[in-house]
Amino acid sequence: MNWKAYQKPGSVTEAIALLEQAAGRGRVIAGGTDLVLQLRQRARAADLLVDVTGIDDLRGISEKDGWISIGAVATHAEVAGSLLIRREARALAEGCGHVGAPQIRNMATLMGNVISAQPAADGAVPLAALEAEIRVVSITGKRWIPIEEAYLGVGRSAIDASCEVATEIRFRKPGDGAQTRFFRLSKRKALTLPVLNGAVSILPDPSSKRISRARIALGPVAAKPFRARRTEACLESGEVSPELIEAAARIAAEEANPRTSLFRGSAPYRKDMVRLFLTRTIREILAAV
Repeated sequence: MNWKAYQKPGSVTEAIALLEQAAGRGRVIAGGTDLVLQLRQRARAADLLVDVTGIDDLRGISEKDGWISIGAVATHAEVAGSLLIRREARALAEGCGHVGAPQIRNMATLMGNVISAQPAADGAVPLAALEAEIRVVSITGKRWIPIEEAYLGVGRSAIDASCEVATEIRFRKPGDGAQTRFFRLSKRKALTLPVLNGAVSILPDPSSKRISRARIALGPVAAKPFRARRTEACLESGEVSPELIEAAARIAAEEANPRTSLFRGSAPYRKDMVRLFLTRTIREILAAV
């Protein structure tokens, strides 16, 4: 270990003051499942760790005025088990339920999954489909960051944990009648990175056979969770039919840009899996509405 001090503040204001005093040599820690390993391997350095898990304002999962809010120290297990999340954003509960093993899910936070900035993160991909925002507080004030803007590249976050505290994830309720689903392809059922994952959110038009709103996020097919916007537009373009679903799935395979990987397989194979899994997931959602 290469840190010199460990502090556990009782408020966000106190946490920010500690980071400011550390002058860039501090680091926010919550679950620590990624950060502690990075510190051990000297992939990151910090003189001071600021543990935010004791801040009550960062806890909880709630709904207010059409928004769902998830506190920064909510674990994957808490999100996966939340009745509110399972009812309103099933894809997010499913994604969080696939992270690591039970021990990891009990420690690791969803916010940490976002800040780690990995394009295949099972918790972050559904957040992209839900068009989530991240609330960040620093010495200069507060700001909301759309989740797509929170990624600067693989492993590079727009949230600077040496001087900023991410306090909340929020997203609008998908809407009455909306359905969301998560899918994942991996070499085994647990403790393995995904070959492919994705989240789909569909709001049908109750007055017609059309889709009012489609949101699709895929990983790891780009340097961040990838919004398949051409695919979304296709699904919203006409009456639902087998042909429309197949056309949308083909477009998704075209706009996804996975790379060939010894671990994850060839790019053509992964594109074909995008088409297959998206077709299956859209059909499952439409059968449920």
